[in-house]
Amino acid sequence: MKILLVHNFYQSSSPSGEDTVFKNEVELLKENGIEVITYENYNDDALSLNKIRLGFRTIWSKETYKDLRDLIKKEKPDIAHFHNIWYLISPSAYYACKDAGVPVVQTLHNFRLFCVNGLLLRKGKVCEDCLRKVPWRGAIRGCYRNSIFYSAPVALTEFIHKVIGTWNDNVNAYIALTEFGREKYIEGGLPAEKIFVKPNFLVHPPEPSFNHKDYAVFLGRLSLEKGLWTLIEAWKEIKGITLKVMGDGPLRKDLEDFVSKYRIENIEFTGKKEFNDCMELLKGSLFMIMPSVWYETFGISVIEAFACGKPVIASRLGAMAELVEDYKTGLLFEHGNPEDLAEKIRWMLDNEEACIEIGRNARAEFEAKYTAEKNFEISMEIYKKTIENKGNG
Repeated sequence: MKILLVHNFYQSSSPSGEDTVFKNEVELLKENGIEVITYENYNDDALSLNKIRLGFRTIWSKETYKDLRDLIKKEKPDIAHFHNIWYLISPSAYYACKDAGVPVVQTLHNFRLFCVNGLLLRKGKVCEDCLRKVPWRGAIRGCYRNSIFYSAPVALTEFIHKVIGTWNDNVNAYIALTEFGREKYIEGGLPAEKIFVKPNFLVHPPEPSFNHKDYAVFLGRLSLEKGLWTLIEAWKEIKGITLKVMGDGPLRKDLEDFVSKYRIENIEFTGKKEFNDCMELLKGSLFMIMPSVWYETFGISVIEAFACGKPVIASRLGAMAELVEDYKTGLLFEHGNPEDLAEKIRWMLDNEEACIEIGRNARAEFEAKYTAEKNFEISMEIYKKTIENKGNG
């Protein structure tokens, strides 16, 4: 089997979670003897385009259509697997594959097909105003980058391709990362029979550690949807343990200023670190906290913590409530509620032996569901079914 993997990188200097998953997918397939061709684009290149041209290219990229047709003609792949098409690749890529007779699989990393900012989030709260509706609210409210100018082309792309049937007719199969995500995509209008579930995975997972030092960790982007304000407010009430905040992002300075103003001495901002350094810090922690206020289509840091043998305290929201089993692989709290989060943190501190046992359960969960071997099996099954269904269609 020969597979064409397609991805639009958000920023070459600061890889997103989707970028990492794409690279993991390429590595996994190659390690299992699958012939892989890649087609990649970088949103850094958008800086050279004026806003009007970028808007049109988001809707339909002539460059992508031609490039992919030429690549498919040369390489003759059996199937094309897409991760991200926004913004330079565009939906024209699906048409290039269809016209060449190559079936398409699309992994859904966010809710971009029916939400302008892809998060189903507005002003720090879950928002489903555009679900199964024309996304004019997202455009007028400037939901993407707080700008009507940037939001309008995305909303128009979503609307046009929904009307002409791109999402339903030109994609043969979708991959949701969780059952929660699958149900939400069906609610958004995607055909249920085309949506498979395949979680994220780690290609080279760390060894677990069931020892710890006196600190907990947050690992992720420092941005509004990650619920950092809830976490910081909760930590004001916590004594005797340090919180290490790993990552960087637009909220970092505001968070650091808040911590300084209120003299919260047991919070340390480590900045962004390499993967191995993050895993070492995770392995030395007592637990990880994931306080997101958006649905999270997956949350790869959860399975990173599981691999390290650490329990996760997570918001009882969206995919997180599916990944984390209360009092078995972690604890769940009411999202956006710092009092409830502080209570769960104190439970972990007061029940150290139970916390370690939950970490052991978390590692077992990782080995059962999130290894590269398990993921490869699921991928191959999806590819085979997609090719067969195309042949029967």
